[in-house]
Amino acid sequence: MNIWVDADACPRAIKEILYRSSDRTKIPLTLVANTPLATPRSPLINILTVPKGSDMADKTIVEKVSSGDLVISGDIILADLVISKGGTVLSPRGDEFTADNIGEYLSTRTFMSELRSAGLASGGPPAMTNGDKERFANRLETTLRRLSPRPKNRP
Repeated sequence: MNIWVDADACPRAIKEILYRSSDRTKIPLTLVANTPLATPRSPLINILTVPKGSDMADKTIVEKVSSGDLVISGDIILADLVISKGGTVLSPRGDEFTADNIGEYLSTRTFMSELRSAGLASGGPPAMTNGDKERFANRLETTLRRLSPRPKNRP
């Protein structure tokens, strides 16, 4: 199991939670970004710098993710592609994208895009709160427990 992070848009506070979690669980963490990142020194934390360009980090994550991996991203299109490969996706606010709910997220994304194009909506998501960070940390913990292989009972 690996944790992949769509790192260009991931808030620093969420990355900090991920660094600590990777260290504690010993699960490899790879941050994919088109800009250099500073991270703690750890053999478990990797940075994959991709060329600048539209969705280059997303394309790289989709190429490299395997069934059973966890991806951290708020990108709905990326989430849909990862789910189709058997991965699990959490947003930086702690929402889990699943095969059961991704269609609704895609529809909402399309609707909001149409509103913005018509000039009826603007701006992005609200600023991240301490509650959002706590929700993410709790959901991450629950998700990692669910996805982590369990040790086999020995006779």
